[in-house]
Amino acid sequence: MVQERPPRVERRLTAVLAADVAGYSRLMHNDEEATHAKLTALMADAVAPAIAEHGGRVVKNTGDGFLAEFPSAVEAVRAAVQFQTRIKELAAADAEERQIVFRVGINVGDVIVEPHDIFGDSVNIAARLESIAEPGGICISSSAYVHARGKVSTEFADLGEQNLKNIAVPVRAYAAVPNGGRPAIRGDGIGPSTRSPPRLSIVVLPFSNLSDDPAQEHFVDGVTESLTTDLSRISGSFVIGRHTAFTYKGKPIDLKQIGRELNVQYVLEGSVQRSGNRFRVNVQLVDTETGSHLWADRFDKPISDLFEMQDEIVSRLANTLNAQLIAAEARRAERSLHPSALDLYFQGMARWNKSWTPGHMMQARSFFARALELEPDNVEALVSIALVDAALAGIVFADGPYERFAAAETASLKALSLDPQHATAHMALGIVQLCTRRAAQGVAECEQALVLNRNLAEAQALFGAAKLLLGRPAETETCVQEALRISPRDEGAHRWMYYVGLAKLHLGDDAEATEWLRRSLKANPNYPVAHFVCAATLALLGKMDEALAARKEGLALDPTFTISRLKKVWLSDDPIFRVGSRRLMKGLHLVAVPEG
Repeated sequence: MVQERPPRVERRLTAVLAADVAGYSRLMHNDEEATHAKLTALMADAVAPAIAEHGGRVVKNTGDGFLAEFPSAVEAVRAAVQFQTRIKELAAADAEERQIVFRVGINVGDVIVEPHDIFGDSVNIAARLESIAEPGGICISSSAYVHARGKVSTEFADLGEQNLKNIAVPVRAYAAVPNGGRPAIRGDGIGPSTRSPPRLSIVVLPFSNLSDDPAQEHFVDGVTESLTTDLSRISGSFVIGRHTAFTYKGKPIDLKQIGRELNVQYVLEGSVQRSGNRFRVNVQLVDTETGSHLWADRFDKPISDLFEMQDEIVSRLANTLNAQLIAAEARRAERSLHPSALDLYFQGMARWNKSWTPGHMMQARSFFARALELEPDNVEALVSIALVDAALAGIVFADGPYERFAAAETASLKALSLDPQHATAHMALGIVQLCTRRAAQGVAECEQALVLNRNLAEAQALFGAAKLLLGRPAETETCVQEALRISPRDEGAHRWMYYVGLAKLHLGDDAEATEWLRRSLKANPNYPVAHFVCAATLALLGKMDEALAARKEGLALDPTFTISRLKKVWLSDDPIFRVGSRRLMKGLHLVAVPEG
């Protein structure tokens, strides 16, 4: 019997153009019918004629955009420039908040062809490039740039290698420079952009080797390269690739000019110096628009294992910069009259990092919820809502804790369905599982988070919380010390120290518990639960005046806190954990925390 051949899959090399409307959800929310009518008119009057004129075809409409293909990258770029220009003219009379503006991504690659659609990585890359383009902008891949360069009148700015969502290999990207942009400064024929830099955009310049020993050059370059990789993991970050960054090595540096050439908001620069058996690393973060120094720090480390030390320096820098960049972007976002989903995310994170009082946490949650209204599939907002709900249930002990745990699990699972490799989403799911008596599963999720992001110190600290829930409080401190080694100045360090303080209370070591809890409150005094647990340990030690003062500070931050609210959340069935929890309850009763 002759075996039938499988049906042949048709493929072809094509230029793929993906486009969508910036802020479409907001526009539809404000006025559905008018938005739909305007979009239909723009497609007919501007988009369709440009595509047809340049030999392309619209493969499909996507509700808020469309997918098209062209036999030539040159024609795809020309069509995009033509309809973007025409749309700008047609929308000029509209108020800014009502304008319909497209973002465009173009890629050249091999696709699977079906009668009414095309599929494959090449299509996905075009869509991801569109997502990083600015409203009214065009972003193309290096494969499209190779074909279009020198054949179109539009200039492009090199954006470096981009880590695109769900695309395994970084993609080098280029952004179209509007007419009137300055001529190229660098000798590669790429014009600097006159657009506003992307949010959270940064270049890590090659660190300077201040040592007399040229042999240390490889270590210095290694720090620069590792930082570039690790900073790209920051939520929403846009990091210039190391190959572009290294073109500045050994050259005189004007940071404002670099900002214009690379179209980035921030520059991280630094130096490494060896002195005897120690290394000193100096770093500073600079705003390229103003030239102001936003943050600077120095790291002194002994020379033992050179590469282990490099990893530690890089992880500490990456964790610290994450918080610094988010704070800076949140300040910018506060000035925006029409905040984007990313603006709202930054503002929510700033409140999340500032204080864990119920009021601040609900404010943070409201920003993340508003971001989801604009972009229902925004992974960062989904993960952040999961973290807030889990914390409100498991640490603040808000009303309806298990409803919040369920909501947190739903949000984290949706985030993982959209981005299975999102480290913090795995961690968020792990937190929910740890707090709902699924400790083994929670530990596995936190382990996966660390596989995906070795610098996620919060996940490392959660192992300490897991040890406590599993009835092994003596092991909590070791896990937290490792998290503090990775990120000693982390925004979450106060929570990690709280875990140790609580573990020490469970062990009956109330004096040491008090020390850890005081360290936690010194790191962040706006942490109500630490005040209450500190009050309990002081009461168990017989220091009632200090205990009452700690209770008063806790109630000032969270007047609704009660013992009954705490009892509603039973985090573990382990008998050792339950004995330790009874010690906590005893201390809370001694200091007269409201029963509720």
